[in-house]
Amino acid sequence: MENDIELLLLHLATERGLSTNYQLSTRHSLESFAGWLKEFHSLQKTTDVHPQHLTEYLAHRKSQALAAASLKLEAVALRIFFRFLTTRGHIPQDPARFLVLPKIEQYLPETLTPPSMERFLESANALSPLGLRDRAMLELLYACGLRVFELCSLRLENLDLEASFVRVTGKGNKTRLIPVGSKAKESMTRYLHSGRPQLVTARTGTHIFLSIRGKKLTPQRIWQLIKEYAARVGIDSNVYPHLFRHSFATHLLSNGADLRIIQELLGHTDISTTQIYTHVDQRALHEVHRKFHPRASVF
Repeated sequence: MENDIELLLLHLATERGLSTNYQLSTRHSLESFAGWLKEFHSLQKTTDVHPQHLTEYLAHRKSQALAAASLKLEAVALRIFFRFLTTRGHIPQDPARFLVLPKIEQYLPETLTPPSMERFLESANALSPLGLRDRAMLELLYACGLRVFELCSLRLENLDLEASFVRVTGKGNKTRLIPVGSKAKESMTRYLHSGRPQLVTARTGTHIFLSIRGKKLTPQRIWQLIKEYAARVGIDSNVYPHLFRHSFATHLLSNGADLRIIQELLGHTDISTTQIYTHVDQRALHEVHRKFHPRASVF
């Protein structure tokens, strides 16, 4: 089974071009299954795997209090693995063909209201080099709906302020162009002209957002900064980098943006991932209706 796992991972890396994190997650899931199969059934060959082994393994993982989302990832990895081996002729029949994926409870994404977002963005003191950096970073997060790792990875060559676009490499190494709004453009221009040059050292590369030592900012440091700014303006709700992305999509939708355009801007492969923001918008509509319609509530 070890050789078959390596074959799949090679396929994911070279033919599918999937991210390193996805490959590592798939490896962990499959090696966990292989270890369990060897320990509990003394089996080591993929040709010996039957459907009941898969359902028994997932039940075992569930009994270990594995979260539903993680359990689904393991089930998906098994389905991909055995489908790959079947299509390549390594096994005669796919034992995971009818494997049912665990259902995950759908949570609506948290967002900040536009006034709260405005207060948040203005909380960064854009006078010092670090303040200029933080204001530009927060503005770009909200203006473009970036993931935190996408923000950390941005380089000078990815940014075209004259054309007001930024080129982002997201999940699966997929590249997309995102417009940069006027407010974010102003903050980025001030940071690049007056802030970043004071953070550059002899070993600094072309990453846009730098630490005080001239190295690229890490996701962990961005988390810390956002928590600090939230406390500064008295926002008590759970604030984290992805909240800017959720707010970006929700505010676009609330103001009439097409869902397909939002999908493109977020870099979602599947429109169903983007559709969760329609539920957020519907929830807001219900709240407005309940609050203002004379017959919406019982008094």
